[in-house]
This record gives sequence, C-alpha cells and structure tokens, in this order.
Amino acid sequence: MGPEEADLTIRVDLRGQVALVTGASRGIGRAIALALARSGARLVLASRQAENLAPVAEEIRALGGEVLALPAHTGRMAEVEALVAEAVRAFGRIDIAINNAATNPHFGPTLAADEGQWQKILDVNLVGYWRVAKAVAPVMRAQRRGKILNIASVAGLRPAPGMGLYGVSKAGVLMLTQLLALELAPDNIQVNAIAPGVVRTRFSQVLWDTPEIARRLLQAIPQGRFGEPEDVARLALFLVSPAADYITGAVFVVDGGLSLTGGLA
Repeated sequence: MGPEEADLTIRVDLRGQVALVTGASRGIGRAIALALARSGARLVLASRQAENLAPVAEEIRALGGEVLALPAHTGRMAEVEALVAEAVRAFGRIDIAINNAATNPHFGPTLAADEGQWQKILDVNLVGYWRVAKAVAPVMRAQRRGKILNIASVAGLRPAPGMGLYGVSKAGVLMLTQLLALELAPDNIQVNAIAPGVVRTRFSQVLWDTPEIARRLLQAIPQGRFGEPEDVARLALFLVSPAADYITGAVFVVDGGLSLTGGLA
C-alpha cells in the first residue's frame, strides 16, 4: 500500500491548543498545519507574504478550524515579536511552535558561495528559529507547558553535495534544539527536531525533478520513493501531542532509509 492509499490520520486531540507554524504556505509547513487543524488546534500561520497563506487558511476553515494568517519574516526580530503578540491577542496562548521557514539561495560547491548567501541562510534557517523560540518561550513559561518543533534536515547530519551552506545551517538547528531542550525542560517545554530526507516539495524540486539526481537518489533510498509532506506531518503531530510529553532534545530522521546508505555523498 502506497502513502496515497494509506490512512494518513493519527488520532490526536489538540482541541483548546494554539499552534504557530512558520513557512506555512506550502510543502511541509502546509501539511503540518492541516494535520494540526484536523486534530482540533487553532492555527496561526506565518509566511513572508500573507497572500500566499490565503489558500491554506481557506483549507483550514473548510475543515471547520480557526485560523489566523499573518505576514512575518523570521529574519527580523521585530516581525517575529509582533507575530507572537498578535497570536496571543487573538487566541490568548501559544501551546505549539513549529519552526519550518527556510531558505537556500545557493546550490553548489561550498567555496563558490558568497558571504551574502551565508548570511541569508544562517539568518533565516538558524537564527530565525532562535528568534521564534525566544519570542514564544515567555508565553509557554507562563503556561507551564509548551512544545517547540524544529524542522531540520538529514543534510545537517552528514555532508550532502551541493548543499553545504544549507547543511551547516541545519546542523546548527540540531544543536540549537538540544540546547533549548536543556534550558526549557524545567518549564515543562519540550523541544525536538525532525530531519527529513528528500521530500517532494517545491523547495527541494531541484533534487527530485532533475532526472540524473533523482535517479541516483532513488537508488540510494531503501524504500525506493521520495518522501511526501504528510510523511513529516504525521511525525510532527505525534511530537506536539501529549503522547510525547517525556521526549525532548531528540532528532527524528524521516528519509526512507537514505541516511543508512550514505545518500549521494
């Protein structure tokens, strides 16, 4: 049975909880937002362009969910703080924060990148996650509970050709996850990370839609297929649920076994 035929529903009850999802306009962020909405959570969707969030917000409303869609650039602290403040004004709390917004303006040899590309990737992919955590932590501390989930990548676990800058930023996300898990554990805030492999999104299209790269990747993936956003969303749903209350500082790989074979390295 393929993923499109399987029952993708996980029975999790998040009614009464509020979830903030960055990079929610498409791909993994959209899939996670929809999974949370189906489980009863109220959603705060964030993306750089508010108009890109409109279709996702409509999908959530069609499910009967409550949703607030707001523009926010995670590379700017003032915008992140305003996002969190508006979420609290609208819903009174934030129980779940999903750090998913990311960028990758460079694909190729690491030394071929310029300093501006380094700064942009680190500022959004790594420091942006810190900004969101810093902004939501006081809210979660006051509630004496919360969950922060960082979307990393298997590129942060081992070198991936052409993705050096991105991989360094995601390796930083893994360390940030562990540091925050230690620091926030006394406040009953769990912080975990998911490291996806090649997932069929627009963000990773160069990997799964370039015939030669795709052929080599599929040969290296033991399960013989690329991931779908829902493969990540199902795990995310578990990690932000009460079932994961005793899990913190962990990294979960979702890659069909690619990292077991060494990938393309």
